[in-house]
This record gives sequence, C-alpha cells and structure tokens, in this order.
Amino acid sequence: MSAKKYNVCVLGATGMVGGVMMKVLEERDFPIDKFLPLASSRTAGQKVTFKGKEYEVIEAAPDVFEGMRIGLFSAGAKVSAVFAPEAAKRKCVVIDNTSHFRMEPDIPLVVPEVNGHALKKNNGIIANPNCSTAQLLMALKPIYDEVGIERLVISTYQSTSGWGKEAVAEMYEQTAALLKDPGVKIEPKYIFKQIAFNVVPQIDSFMDNGYTKEEMKMVNETRKILEDDSIRVTATTVRVPVAIGHSESVNIKTRKKISVARVRELLSKFPTVKVVDDPAKGQYPTPIDCVGRDETLVGRIREDISQENGLEMWIVSDNLRRGAALNAVLIAEKMINEGLL
Repeated sequence: MSAKKYNVCVLGATGMVGGVMMKVLEERDFPIDKFLPLASSRTAGQKVTFKGKEYEVIEAAPDVFEGMRIGLFSAGAKVSAVFAPEAAKRKCVVIDNTSHFRMEPDIPLVVPEVNGHALKKNNGIIANPNCSTAQLLMALKPIYDEVGIERLVISTYQSTSGWGKEAVAEMYEQTAALLKDPGVKIEPKYIFKQIAFNVVPQIDSFMDNGYTKEEMKMVNETRKILEDDSIRVTATTVRVPVAIGHSESVNIKTRKKISVARVRELLSKFPTVKVVDDPAKGQYPTPIDCVGRDETLVGRIREDISQENGLEMWIVSDNLRRGAALNAVLIAEKMINEGLL
C-alpha cells in the first residue's frame, strides 16, 4: 500500500458495524493521518477509543467532511442519503454500508474480490452490499467464472446483530426472562416476533410481491455485482437467535456440469474463502466458528440429487466484519493500491 496517509472519518462510530470498522482499520494498520468519529445527533458526544486514543464522537454535518478523504458510513440509510452527497462534494470518497445507494445505476456496488474493477467508475460514492449478499458472492464468484450460474435458491439464517445492538440485547433479555419463567409473555420491540428460542421468517418489511426488502436486496444485488440479469434468484431470509454470524443454505443450478471436487478446489484458491467440509469428521462451519474472522467459511458442498447441474452448499460469515466493516476497508485499500484515491 502507498506510504501516503489519509484523513479518514467513520460515520456511525457508536454502532456495531462502526465499532468493527475502527477495529479493522487498526488491525490492518490503515494509513491514517487524521481520524474523525462521527454519528447522528442521537449518539454524538459519546466517547470511542481508536489506536489507544480517546475521541469524542462529533455530530455529522456537511462542514465536518472538509479535509476528509475517506468516509466509511454505517449510520443508516436516511443519514447516508443526507450526508454522502455532502461528503462527496467535498472530495471525501464515501464507502457506504447502507442500502440507500446500492441499486443506483451510476454508483458501484462492490465486493473487492468479486468485482473490484467497478471501482474505476465512481462519482465519489461506493456502495457496500448487504452483508448476506457479500458472503454469498464470495462463494459464488469462482463457480460463476468457471461454469456460469442459471438459478439460485437461497435460505438465510441471520443473526440478531444484523438488526443492530438493540436487537441483540432484546434476544438476551427475552432469553433471560424465559429461563426464569417459561410462561412469561414476550412483547417484541425491535424484532418482529419473539426471537428467543424461535426463528422469524421476516427481515425488513414485506413488499407487494410477498418478498421482504431483505430478500429482494439479495436478488437485485447479486445480479448487479455479477453483472448478469439473466440469473434467476429467489431468497427466504430468516432471523435466528444468534448474536453474530449469518448462515446461508444455497442451491445452485450451474450452466455447465461441475464436480464437487472442482468446486472445493476453486473455493480453496479464492481470496478470503476457507473450505471447512469434511462431514465424516464432523467438520462444517457454524456461526460461532466465523466470529472475528476475515474468511467466509463454506461447507456441506454436495451435488443436488434432484436436478442436473445442481449444487448445494452452506456459507457462514461474520456479518459485522466480513459482510460489512472489512469489505468497506478492503474497498478503500484497493482504491489506494490502484491510484483511485
């Protein structure tokens, strides 16, 4: 990476993803000159620690982006809608982790290992994909390049941290209440139904077609990142009582035949993907295995016995880190390495 240093701000510094963004920047020794933690008015004024130094979190406003070169945004779509254009106008390149810009035709939606070339054409705003889409594409890209993909059937098992720290707290509070009194009446606040000892087949709101917004994000973002609208995609997204780590059961119909051995070989060579797949020895990934890791873990790779050119696989990744924070930092690093910053 270049020896040049950059002024970097993190908008959403008090949130779960923002905290991991700062941790990843530290761990990767990102070349930072000036660091600025930002948040909305709701949490501005709180303290955060970065590289051993305590900072007061500043409320986001257009003028705070003056002199900033890189902005990592994860404070919600409404906040990004207001401040990303303001930052870009001030020559601060925004890498936005919210859904607001993802499907804008002139804004690249990027997983660096998958479609890093898309960064070459940007107007100062780059979109980070949905965390579930990001881990999915890490496992699909080498297969897509080798034999093409005709159809995807995706079922997700998504952790509560994907809905924020309040949802994680709600899961623990409900669990504690039910362990104390199994007959207690649970009143959900953040997740749509009781999440303790339960699964909830709704993430985000429902749309007119019967799918949720989360499900349609996976459909549309997959096609945009792979630059292939011909892929047929359907998804069911489910919230499960897990703190960190999203899991996905993925059924793939490829355009040409590919063996399971070849899939394992391709995935083993792909950056930040790790194959954990030896069922005879009880080896397959679970959410607990992925927490704090950069890799996307893939297991249960097998042929689909119900159709030709069919594959099944199980994909697990840390949604806060690999699916969000790390992806954003990798985008910034790639832009530096390619002279785009």
